[in-house]
Amino acid sequence: MLLLGAMASSCNLDYEPTTQYSASTFWFSSKNTEGGLVGCYTPLISGYLYGQSAIAFEECVTPNAYNYYNSNGWNDIAKGTHTKDSDIANGRWTQCYIGIGRCNNLLDNVDRSKDMTAAEIARTKGEAKFLRAWYYSILSTYYYSAPLITATPDIAQIDEPRADRAELVDFIVNELTEAATLLPKTVGGSELGRATKGAALALKARVLLFEASPLCNPSGAVEPYRKAAAAAKEVMDLGVYSLFPDYASLFKEANENSAECIFDLQCISNPVNCGHSLDMVHAKDDSAAPLQELADGMYMRDGKPRSASRYSNAAGFDKMDPRFAACVAYPGSTWMGREVKMESNACFTNIQTGYLFKKYTIYSEAAPTTAQLDMRSKAQCSPTNLMLIRYADVLLMYAEAMNEAGEMSLEVWNATVRAVRARAKLDDEALVYPSDKKAVREAIRYERRAEFLGEGTWYNDLRRNKLAETVCQGPVHRYDGVELNVRNFNAARDYWWPVPAKQVELAPNLEPNNPNW
Repeated sequence: MLLLGAMASSCNLDYEPTTQYSASTFWFSSKNTEGGLVGCYTPLISGYLYGQSAIAFEECVTPNAYNYYNSNGWNDIAKGTHTKDSDIANGRWTQCYIGIGRCNNLLDNVDRSKDMTAAEIARTKGEAKFLRAWYYSILSTYYYSAPLITATPDIAQIDEPRADRAELVDFIVNELTEAATLLPKTVGGSELGRATKGAALALKARVLLFEASPLCNPSGAVEPYRKAAAAAKEVMDLGVYSLFPDYASLFKEANENSAECIFDLQCISNPVNCGHSLDMVHAKDDSAAPLQELADGMYMRDGKPRSASRYSNAAGFDKMDPRFAACVAYPGSTWMGREVKMESNACFTNIQTGYLFKKYTIYSEAAPTTAQLDMRSKAQCSPTNLMLIRYADVLLMYAEAMNEAGEMSLEVWNATVRAVRARAKLDDEALVYPSDKKAVREAIRYERRAEFLGEGTWYNDLRRNKLAETVCQGPVHRYDGVELNVRNFNAARDYWWPVPAKQVELAPNLEPNNPNW
């Protein structure tokens, strides 16, 4: 009995098997850690975040575009009929926490690596911190606040309440500040698409500008704008980025990874689920169809609305801001070897409004090849990289923040708004500094709509500037004036999405929900 007792007391119950990975031994290998890091990036390509056709569908809750079959519930949001069971709201929340959980797991375990250098571990932590901050920035942007969880996923976390918004935003900003110190200035070769110092600083500027804007800063205090400007200026001062010389060509596969790209999704056509679906959505389904309200809202080449422009009597589209024709195939234009017409034909089978987006597609005015036509039937296979942050955004964020802080100048205008407009080939009179703060504000707001047309950013610009309640109201139309539906934005409710009902059912501590939800 004594012998048996001795044997039992010396038995190691923490024995790690050598024929399979355990939770601790998985991280010993740099190859496994790299796989874990890839998993941290993967939610970004989800159709609930930026993959499939998400950036295009986000245009459809604004007067820019129309989604006729209510993909993921986007049309419900546009009409103001969405509920706490919204598919996009639940899917976006879920994907963010999938990403956060993976980042937390990696950060808790990467120091176990037995074959990574200290520098490699530090960089890996920087990427995970950047991505975790990105996912939390989505949650803070759409849902106001969410549970702040920084440890490896555990069932007990389901009881976590939503964090105070200020605490959550401070966490995001601090994470990005730290990530910027751990990440390289540039990447190349097989590392393209990985986070950089500039990406962390640019996202920091985006987060800070959102917080500085009227939705979150109703008093108009200037200090939040100064912080946003400082973050954007850090990106500019890196000396890494510049505007690509030709706007229309920037979004083609041949010009991926240009000096304008700060952070993107690296997409390929094969295998399946390694690209996006914009070739199918724009060139076949037209399920993110540009509206007449978009055409009416575009300025002319002189940088003025048609009614105030010297081109006010110009017929057609040729005197409009060139970015419209670069992004949109319009009635009478040629695209994919065919004249664009409202009625269906062999090339355009589902034209909804008379217009089609062409940004980020592989197509041009020329007739498509058989292989290119085949791409229209394939979801999640479009090969053109999607830029989630590009340098034009940083320049316009800097201009906006400086103007709202009362620090705009001719020098700042020329380095930012003028540079973006000059690249777009607007007339010289559109490049002149207005000097008046209100005029500069309106110029920047227009620039953000025109420059990022089809990229899914205008909805949040309208929200953060408290303009959605005015702009996202009323009927929207086809090119010929036919009404498609009526938009509604409830100012007392819709500036924040609801915490999804499915999440509250699982985790009651997420209550109370956002106002009027």
